[in-house]
Amino acid sequence: MSGFSPEWLALREPADHAARNPQVLAAVGAHFAPKAAVTVVDLGCGAGSNLRGTYASLPPRQHWTLVDADAALLDATRRTLANWADEAREQGEELVLTKGAHAITVDMRKADLTTDLEWVLGWQPDLVAAAALFDLASKRWIERFVAALTSQKLPLYAVLTYDGRESWKPVHKGDARVLAAFKHHQRGDKGFGPAAGPDANDMMAEAFRKAGFAVSIGDSAWRLDARYGELVPTMAKGIAEAVLETGQVDPATVAGWLEARAGAASALIGHQDLWARPV
Repeated sequence: MSGFSPEWLALREPADHAARNPQVLAAVGAHFAPKAAVTVVDLGCGAGSNLRGTYASLPPRQHWTLVDADAALLDATRRTLANWADEAREQGEELVLTKGAHAITVDMRKADLTTDLEWVLGWQPDLVAAAALFDLASKRWIERFVAALTSQKLPLYAVLTYDGRESWKPVHKGDARVLAAFKHHQRGDKGFGPAAGPDANDMMAEAFRKAGFAVSIGDSAWRLDARYGELVPTMAKGIAEAVLETGQVDPATVAGWLEARAGAASALIGHQDLWARPV
């Protein structure tokens, strides 16, 4: 799986949290409301943003296992979480946090989800969670993942899966060509084989429904403007670099698009949240 820098993850976190679908999150919270404690495995945890965006909707006692292939990122995440919490202390290899009325124990695990998936899911958490992950995965891996969850009757809360929608203001003549090339790039190998890209959420939903799970989906698009500071120009630069790698749009067109987009008034970047649970 391709890595992401702590700086990029920190830059996108406010937009990620604002974009979460409140109805889907409320449904997850309602499902676990009768429990006093919950265990969560967060796949591809990055900087721990998913924990920070979800914890308040879950029971007061929580144990999170944060899984990522990047050991350096896991170390940075430990420091970030300790600074975010009201109180933090080390307990062996675990990090024990207090945040408001919540007591959260965090375990960091380095794992490669292409080879270690069944081992990770074998920990039998109450909830499997992931953010901005599944559009990077291949159709074959998604099918394997869903089969593993459904066989163990494990629920999934997946947020911010890219769905291919983009809308910029003001419009630019290169928007359609750049978007088409970017979608092509999104289907390249990100470490799991040819990526599902914008089709990932629909693939998962269909597979879960066929397995008899109940599935809820909600819009979680980024709606960006000047409030998000450098996120818009940084994202536009990343899109432009990806498009240039495809060779599908001439560099002059990409350069003109990037110049316009770096100062865009607003942008909508489509994502979907998914809540799948056994019935």
